[in-house]
Amino acid sequence: QVQLVESGGGLVEPGGSLLLSCAASGTFFSIYAMAWYRQAPGKQRELVASSTNSGSTKYSDSVKGRFTISRDNAKNTVSLQKSSLKREDATVYYCDAGGQAEDRTYHDYWGEGTTVTVSS
Repeated sequence: QVQLVESGGGLVEPGGSLLLSCAASGTFFSIYAMAWYRQAPGKQRELVASSTNSGSTKYSDSVKGRFTISRDNAKNTVSLQKSSLKREDATVYYCDAGGQAEDRTYHDYWGEGTTVTVSS
């Protein structure tokens, strides 16, 4: 079982920066990809950024050039450095990890979410 714990959410002014972090713990065989999603009220959860074990990254068009995802494979952590924040970036952000449990079955694990508020 994998537990994902997010941290770093909070209040930031428009144009400001914020760092979100997520750490995976528990027992598992391997984690292959980690990602950040966000979900606004009444909307579907959307991918913000993802990172694989090989270092491949992917960003949504709305955050390209403003957000940077970083991964520490050895520590099973992932961070999201957010800059030039806009009001529309304010929502709940979720950490996601895809990998194999000890029995080698594939799973998708989710954190509980951390709230980002962008306001002056």
